[in-house]
Amino acid sequence: MTGTATVEKDPPPLTTAPTADQVRKPPTRRRLVPYWLLLPGILWLVVFFALPLVYQASTSVQTGSLEQGFEVTWHFATYWDALAEYYPQYVRSLLYAGTATVLCLLLGYPLAYLIAFKAGRWRNLVLVLVIAPFFTSFLIRTLAWKTILADGGAVVGALDALHVLDVTDWLGWTQGDRVLATPMAVVCGLTYNFLPFMILPLYTSLERIDGRLHEAARDLYASPATTFRKVTFPLSMPGVVSGTLLTFIPASGDYVNAELLGSTDTKMVGNVIQSQFLRVLDYPTAAALSFILMAVVLIMVTVYIRRAGTEDLV
Repeated sequence: MTGTATVEKDPPPLTTAPTADQVRKPPTRRRLVPYWLLLPGILWLVVFFALPLVYQASTSVQTGSLEQGFEVTWHFATYWDALAEYYPQYVRSLLYAGTATVLCLLLGYPLAYLIAFKAGRWRNLVLVLVIAPFFTSFLIRTLAWKTILADGGAVVGALDALHVLDVTDWLGWTQGDRVLATPMAVVCGLTYNFLPFMILPLYTSLERIDGRLHEAARDLYASPATTFRKVTFPLSMPGVVSGTLLTFIPASGDYVNAELLGSTDTKMVGNVIQSQFLRVLDYPTAAALSFILMAVVLIMVTVYIRRAGTEDLV
């Protein structure tokens, strides 16, 4: 018998980790590219946000007058005095903004749901109609509501015929058969002007939901209400949180709607700040009012985001 010759292969070379000298670092220019890309945004924030914020903080602790000039004296009592005198306007601003945000959510969610799941080939057209009010000035849109809610108009007549004004009068939101110059008129203006800020985030969030999840829910014999409660609404929570923030934050500091559609009894804190800056010329009080409003809104937003628990925002 003849034996078969075996050919021995060379053992594979041992692989060792590359040394520090073998690892080549990217060129300095390439490593700095992300920072150069961030530089315009950082400069924008510094020039138009950080520096004005520091200036306003300095103004809020000044004393003096426009004739004698203002001087930084670290007079922090301005904050307490401003809050003690104008706390009704703060409460009113948060109440109006919160009511408008809830109304925007109740009106915007069905429309966003319709655009995302039911609009079909009409989706782009409906989205254009949602954005169309932005092509008109904010001031003109608000002034239009003075005509819509005018005494003796069709809207007021319909509300009176349906006895809605009886309920709102009992709640203190209207005065008899009059809607203009009442809290209801201000809330209507806020709701209309900030409604697109609610619809667009809701649509974006709903549009991302995989339709197969709805099919799976139906296969498991879930009713439409259960599917919405267990699948659709939880998955759209990032849009709900984003929409409520984009609506509540600007609405709480708004002063145009209260100025044009309200009265002296419906003034919001934004009207007070505007008056202190431009009419009374009490800059320290105006700056303190602005910082108090910012702090209150920031605390409320932080608590809301933590309670909502959306990972997309926290």
